[in-house]
Amino acid sequence: MFRDKMRDAALLLTSCVVVFLLLSFSRAARQGQDIRCGACRALVDEMEWAISQVDPKKMIQTGSFRINPDGSQSIREIPLARSEGNLLELMESVCERMEDYGERTDPSTNRKSYIRVKSRTGEAMDFSEATLDSRVTSSLKFACETIAEHHEDEIIEFFAHETDNVKDKLCSKRTDLCDHALNIPHDEL
Repeated sequence: MFRDKMRDAALLLTSCVVVFLLLSFSRAARQGQDIRCGACRALVDEMEWAISQVDPKKMIQTGSFRINPDGSQSIREIPLARSEGNLLELMESVCERMEDYGERTDPSTNRKSYIRVKSRTGEAMDFSEATLDSRVTSSLKFACETIAEHHEDEIIEFFAHETDNVKDKLCSKRTDLCDHALNIPHDEL
């Protein structure tokens, strides 16, 4: 009888530990997804802002500079802001700006999102909804660098062709970094 009670207690304790571990792993996986999604969305915001800062009148010639048999050249002009060279240059520094983001928790879903807490122009910003934490910003920066490295071609492709709604198309549909992103409001930073 004593052995049965001990066995039942051990079984109950083991079950509780397993449930606790499963919940912990599930929460950690969701936090990892939130940070990757947030990094992707912040990367898109930062790239769009950096592209908007380039003079739209500046053009760059691309194509072959070889002369064709008929004497013509296959050269075309594209906006500098959306050229592959400029986009690659912008991508080298975009993740440094993740330090300008803070973490916000949605009270209804308990999901994390990341919002800009430092103004680009020096204006005062409302920090009431965001938590500033060096661990969060370093995780966000690492996630951004990983995304930029693994999805460089997709990022260049989207920004070179001025695709509308890049956040959803890149972060949700193409890379699957944000499975829940279609429910996130589209805010302009």
